[in-house]
Amino acid sequence: MLLYNTGCTGNINAMKEFEITPDMQREDLFETVSGLDHLGNEISMPVITEKPLTLFLNGQEVVTMMTIGDFPEHLAIGYLLNQNMLQLDDEITAIDVDMELDIVVVRTPRKTDFEEKLRKKTQTSGCAQGTVFGDVLEKFEDIVLDPDAKVQTSWIYALSRKINQQPSLYLKVGAVHGCVLCEEDIPLVYMEDVGRHNAIDKIAGYMWAQKISPKNKIFYTTGRLTSEMVIKAVQMQIPVLISRSGFTAWGVELARQAGLTLIGRAKGKRFQCLSGQGRVIFDADPSRIMDEEKKHQRKAGQ
Repeated sequence: MLLYNTGCTGNINAMKEFEITPDMQREDLFETVSGLDHLGNEISMPVITEKPLTLFLNGQEVVTMMTIGDFPEHLAIGYLLNQNMLQLDDEITAIDVDMELDIVVVRTPRKTDFEEKLRKKTQTSGCAQGTVFGDVLEKFEDIVLDPDAKVQTSWIYALSRKINQQPSLYLKVGAVHGCVLCEEDIPLVYMEDVGRHNAIDKIAGYMWAQKISPKNKIFYTTGRLTSEMVIKAVQMQIPVLISRSGFTAWGVELARQAGLTLIGRAKGKRFQCLSGQGRVIFDADPSRIMDEEKKHQRKAGQ
């Protein structure tokens, strides 16, 4: 049983590019599987693991998530925050993680009302069965994002290049989504998982643990800009959301409702902004931006 210490107080000003990334050397994140290739030759290759992790809040079971198994403490906290089952000012007395039993227990002194929230849920389009519980959608209209936040097009191009050249689980084995917390053109926190909602929850949990403010932050994802991604970015009070992939109509509608800057299909020298265009500063000449190298192209960029 691992007791996670929640007393860390990181300083965002001291952070460098990719302060935290997926651990490519963790053998438990992969399994070697044998088979045949398109020519009938025998092959052996690594594939990403997928395992259940059951989350408890105090003594109550909340949900079982399918995850690759890294950063379970951040995933648990971020999940509870993004479902409004915890508030940013809540005290957490302990986080107990037991990967042999596949459980994580978050302990708080305050009694929560998550039982009522669990009765009301909205199934989302997230991979591995994403779900929005309780009053998340009801409180969505009350969140005010920073109207003074800006995003320069030079940052968009730089982030796309840096993130896609960074060694990652996706480039090694595929089958995962990536999410990155950024400030200006600096990628800070990189998380991956089989579901993009897991990756974004891990970042939310890391931000809480390290006391990282959402002010002036940008969120980058390799996945689709669905309603769920928009809702969670707004929940985290991050004003700019960028993706390599495309949009859903409801995702765009919610982004416009919340005043979120929504930028999609950001690949190479191209991108599209369908919400919050007033934050975009066009300071770079796209003709001077190099196309992506094929070896660094993800599925959405091919």
